[in-house]
Amino acid sequence: MATAFFTEPCPATTLTAHEHIGFELGWDYAHHALTPPAPYDQEPSALRNGLLAGQAAFGSRTLLPTRHVRKWLQLRLHAWLRGRSVELVQVTPNHLQQLEVSHCPITRVALSAATLETTDASVDRVRNDAGYAAGNLAVMSTKANHAKAAHGFRDALRIVRDMEARGSTGEGGLTVAQGHEGGLSAAQWARVAVLCSFVEPLSHDEASALPMLVFPPNRLRLFNPVQALQAFISRQLLAPGWSQRITRFEALLPGKPARRTFQMFFHALLPRVLEAGRTDDAQRARWAVEDAWRNPLVMKRWLAFTRFVTPAQCEALLTRAAARHLGTQRVEQIAAAQATDGWNLESRGYVPHAVLMRRSPGRRAVLPSVQASLPL
Repeated sequence: MATAFFTEPCPATTLTAHEHIGFELGWDYAHHALTPPAPYDQEPSALRNGLLAGQAAFGSRTLLPTRHVRKWLQLRLHAWLRGRSVELVQVTPNHLQQLEVSHCPITRVALSAATLETTDASVDRVRNDAGYAAGNLAVMSTKANHAKAAHGFRDALRIVRDMEARGSTGEGGLTVAQGHEGGLSAAQWARVAVLCSFVEPLSHDEASALPMLVFPPNRLRLFNPVQALQAFISRQLLAPGWSQRITRFEALLPGKPARRTFQMFFHALLPRVLEAGRTDDAQRARWAVEDAWRNPLVMKRWLAFTRFVTPAQCEALLTRAAARHLGTQRVEQIAAAQATDGWNLESRGYVPHAVLMRRSPGRRAVLPSVQASLPL
């Protein structure tokens, strides 16, 4: 006769969401044969528990720690230490690779890597009341990131106006204060304001009144259709064949008044771009288009054109232009409900600590289905 043996079940440990995230982060460090920087590699914490558990589980069966994997883990560690959320379904090492740029979009300096200088590349949450999530991230210099800090669109706009009110003429004809605000000039703060405006839902009139002083970074989600159209038109001048594409785009516009005012706008924008001279440098060509938007006549005629299109018409124009392959970049439209998926706006981008989980000793926690993409 077989003898049955009964054992007491191992007690499960209750973890907060923050502790669970730390454990998973340590586990992923171990999975890539890496250790967190000192002192986090030795201090008792959920992070170290996950690291030790991962090292025991993986042994030598680890994954290659590429540069983007290291950046991904560094971002998650930085967020974990501050209680910030990271959405891990879309924010992957590959996603961070797609965000890379050669120059800071705010200061326009060439970016370096891990030199502990203000020119180091840094991943910024464009909207500060949201977490590290797809559509809310941009790469800029450490200097620009630190200056921007918690400032949003309206904060940056107020700083520009304050500097203009007490300053003198500076870069690109903009007014700057004596000295800089937070290390940035008024022209650079104006770029911060425009960058932040992309992820802020604005009225059609308010969004139309903003010059495109900085192009939307790759993978950023634009909440204002007129700015998406503005970027689409501006990018035409960065690729050969723009004249034919612009002519085909004009044919899509709703009626003769819209086409006429668009032509007047474009004929104001084009000479300002050409004034910068021909260049094979893609970055300088981009800056030339951005700087052309500083011209008052360009903005006056852009505003005249935008009175003939509604937000819905802007979206329709982009869809039709993409169908005719008139764009220089792929434009993907997503539903409004999905635009802020994983952003954790309800908790202002922080980890919701009220969530509790159960973990059995020696095993990774399994989250309920509703928490499968719980941000860090």
